[in-house]
Amino acid sequence: MEDELRSQPDTWARAAGLTAEQALLPAAGERIAVVGCGTSWFMAQSYAAAREAAGQGVTDAFAASEALVGDAAFRDRGYDAVVAITRSGTTTEVLELLDALRASGGTARTVGIVGDPATPLVDLVDDAILLPFADERSVVQTRFATTTLALVRAALGEDLGPAIEQARAAVEEDIDDALVGADQYTFLGAGWTVGLAHEAALKMREASQSWTESYPAKEYRHGPIAIAAPGRVTWMLGSAPAGLPAEVAATGARFEDAPIDGMADLVRAQRVALARARRAGLDPDRPRNLTRSVILSS
Repeated sequence: MEDELRSQPDTWARAAGLTAEQALLPAAGERIAVVGCGTSWFMAQSYAAAREAAGQGVTDAFAASEALVGDAAFRDRGYDAVVAITRSGTTTEVLELLDALRASGGTARTVGIVGDPATPLVDLVDDAILLPFADERSVVQTRFATTTLALVRAALGEDLGPAIEQARAAVEEDIDDALVGADQYTFLGAGWTVGLAHEAALKMREASQSWTESYPAKEYRHGPIAIAAPGRVTWMLGSAPAGLPAEVAATGARFEDAPIDGMADLVRAQRVALARARRAGLDPDRPRNLTRSVILSS
């Protein structure tokens, strides 16, 4: 996990330069659905929000198990393309969804973004974007997810130079021990960083078995702020809503809000998750009850 999370600035830079692969993504104006499971679903959420914010067209994100491609409501949305994100290329729900799309006789083009090229997904999509340099050995996923997001952000016309440099600083900076030793974490995002907040919380749960939650930032006041207290952290990825830092401070909780790109701040959260795992004597590469890919028997 440490080697892979530290490599992220380099894999992002490589993804930003993959212009041929970026051209395989749906064009501006197309209506699309983006699907994935777990971490890949959260990256789908970030992609969907960023694409719509860029004015490139209707973009919906689904957990692959909930896309219901055979349902009339899904068909009636009139998607021009479906993008499936999967590190392993073997996740059952994603493969079942792609099979169902074929069986439905729909006209939507399918695009797969995958870390392992030698997997069934490649033969189930119309176009495959292969990112083997971002694939991982650790069960806890870091660089494949963020490299996928770097690829799609670059395709949307974003300049990733600042994010890459901020991530280089993030992998080298000293980690505040007060962050590592906190009792509880709530991650918040807004727009495209909501998916990153969900991902940061997942990394904490997977790697270190920590109590973490995640929400859109403006939803935090609608109940979740009740758990804020001294010794706990509210961590904002992206720009915080006006007034929120002061409201969190009044609870005695720490408000963490680094003035950097959300992906670079996610790297900081990954490092805290790793440090907590080590402190607890846990192996983040082999977390409890998890495997690299979820392959269902039925």
